[in-house]
Amino acid sequence: MARYAPAALVAALLVATALAFTYTEQLKLTPSPIFGTRVPAKTFSPVCRCDTDTVTIGFRLREADRLEIDIVRDGDVVRRLVRDRDVPRGGYVHVRWNGRDDAGRVVAEGPYRPRVRLERQRRTIVLPNPIVVDTTPPRVRLTRLAPRVFSPDGNGRGDRVVVGYRLDEPARVSLLVDGERAVRKKGQKTEGTIDWYGRRAGRSLPRGRYRLEVEAVDLAGNTSRPTPARTVVIRYVALGRDRIETRPGGRIAVLVLADAANVAWKLGARAGSAPPGTLRLRAPLRPGRFTLTVAVGEHRARAAVIVREPAP
Repeated sequence: MARYAPAALVAALLVATALAFTYTEQLKLTPSPIFGTRVPAKTFSPVCRCDTDTVTIGFRLREADRLEIDIVRDGDVVRRLVRDRDVPRGGYVHVRWNGRDDAGRVVAEGPYRPRVRLERQRRTIVLPNPIVVDTTPPRVRLTRLAPRVFSPDGNGRGDRVVVGYRLDEPARVSLLVDGERAVRKKGQKTEGTIDWYGRRAGRSLPRGRYRLEVEAVDLAGNTSRPTPARTVVIRYVALGRDRIETRPGGRIAVLVLADAANVAWKLGARAGSAPPGTLRLRAPLRPGRFTLTVAVGEHRARAAVIVREPAP
């Protein structure tokens, strides 16, 4: 009998292997007891204090069962979300995970998976939807900002500032003007530019100095530190001086700064147009105080012109 023992053992192993193979093949042909799985956010940040600081997991059951749902990593349970929940046939299961373990601590960064245990069917299914925890904010830096003085008057000449940036990971960037969001860039490319036309909250800003910063929000919802602020100047039209003293009929010259092809000017009863640069005019023939107005569209700059008789 002893000499037949090895052969019997081999035969038993072959039968067990065949049965296991048959059972495995039957499982492959049997529809999964879970269907309609939904995990809308694949990456989230438990610390962002934003809409993506939790992740939701949803699915339906083909048959009634009692569930346990865990979050696992490398086979180890880090959080039990559901214990002994009865779900009817076709019932929808919806749970939420806040990225913390059973002790309430934020878990380490990396991929996790939901695991569902069906007690009545004695089956355990690890959902194929990885969930990535990311708590590291992106880093963004400016690569370009020009021009530093511009005129967003819609004439197609110097109407915008171009802000270049580079990121260390895909993220959505925004341009901040004096600390408020003015432009949100579409897409999540790691390098690009933002065009700013001197508008915020749908309105054109008046002339003046403004601080520009860029910040980024990554796929998980983490927000970067803003870049160091850079100052730009909105200038529609400006004069080199705001007070001019001369004699009656004397010649005056004033620097006009604008990006328009021509500016309109008015002094006393006279008016005309000229290109930007040094504007040369003759003063009024009588003494008095007059106003020189230089305009580009609806924007104006003014200087006082004081005409005095020469001292005897």
